[in-house]
Amino acid sequence: MVKLRLKRCGKKQRAVYRIVAIDVRSRREGRDLQKVGFYDPIKNKIYLNVPVILDFIQKGAQPTETVYDILNRAEIFKEFQIKI
Repeated sequence: MVKLRLKRCGKKQRAVYRIVAIDVRSRREGRDLQKVGFYDPIKNKIYLNVPVILDFIQKGAQPTETVYDILNRAEIFKEFQIKI
């Protein structure tokens, strides 16, 4: 099963996260299938590759709670009427 989840990057005390599509059995820093976004909680910046994210969701990928909140804040689900 594939999930959309956060992968930690950056320095100590300056964490930034990549939003990746990854197999459930992989660890947090494990090998990802594809990078689909970027989230910086310190600067509160979000970059999303929306077509790729929607493609993964339509194929059955499940976002984690945190990624779901990020996508919901970006209003992806309202724009495309996708229910998870």
